[in-house]
Amino acid sequence: MNPTIDAVRVAAWMDKIGLPGAGSPLESRYISGGSQNEIYELRRDGVHCAMRIPPPSAPESRDAGILREWRIIEALDGSDVPHTEAVAVCTDPGVLGRTFYLMGFIDGWSPMGLTDGWPAPFDSDLEARRGLSYQLVEGIALLSKVDWHAKGLADLGRPDGFHERQVDRWTAFLERIKGRELPGFDDAAAWLRAHSPLDYIPGLMHGDYQFANVMYEDGAPARLAALVDWEMGTVGDPKLDLGWTVQGWPEDTRDPSVSDSGYVDMYGMPSRDEVVAHYAEVSGRQVDDLDYYLILAKWKLAVVLEQGFQRAGDDPKLQAFGPIVLELMQGAADLAESTDYQG
Repeated sequence: MNPTIDAVRVAAWMDKIGLPGAGSPLESRYISGGSQNEIYELRRDGVHCAMRIPPPSAPESRDAGILREWRIIEALDGSDVPHTEAVAVCTDPGVLGRTFYLMGFIDGWSPMGLTDGWPAPFDSDLEARRGLSYQLVEGIALLSKVDWHAKGLADLGRPDGFHERQVDRWTAFLERIKGRELPGFDDAAAWLRAHSPLDYIPGLMHGDYQFANVMYEDGAPARLAALVDWEMGTVGDPKLDLGWTVQGWPEDTRDPSVSDSGYVDMYGMPSRDEVVAHYAEVSGRQVDDLDYYLILAKWKLAVVLEQGFQRAGDDPKLQAFGPIVLELMQGAADLAESTDYQG
């Protein structure tokens, strides 16, 4: 059975802070959730929004994470970045026991959980489908241009020394959860310690950017409706978002086998070079050091997913991370060995 929230208590809180529809009943519907967050759709007169809240079982630190997410989506108001509207935040545990926020409800669709391929017309119109990829990278290109100082996010992350910390931080993280050897880990880590990006311009970054964490408007042409799921959002190096997005991009998007190679059908998409060039054009950032970010993204993502695999138990979804981690880590090491990047 799906979890629920106390709609009466939420409605009373909404009345107290002056949201529309005072006194009218509040309808709530569970949308999705996991161990860290739950999302509900809320409706009443004059209000249609979504709630993001940790489940009761989530660690106490997740409340601070929810507040970080809120700060980011609030900072995006007035920007060119497609985003959910920041409606209200509640830090009073007397309402639902956890920190939560309300955001505008997006009338669109998410690539996450597609079961029958892309929705029309992207299922058959390959030119329209290409636009999904260009819109995807455009989202982080626009995000990289947000003035995070002016938006009050100077304390959101630690941009100074961002790259110098990566290897030590994630090596220590892996040591805490380690349950097996990851071939290629040491080779890729050594390469990362010996190299740096050509330049580093701190900016707002999503941290887990991929098709699963965006929503699109209905119909063609492809239009990004919102970047969502800001759990790993911070101020750091926005080009790591680019590396994260394209680290697994198919070599040949015209190969029919790519239709079954991931959770979305990549057949007919632009090449990696094409989407990277679009990112560079929109963001104004150089991408000559892409190999550095690909190695870092593969290496770091492998460590992140290894945590899920180590706690998988009988969960088949988390068990599936096992071979993916090994492939990512070896891919990072292989690229480190083969690249001629000298930065």
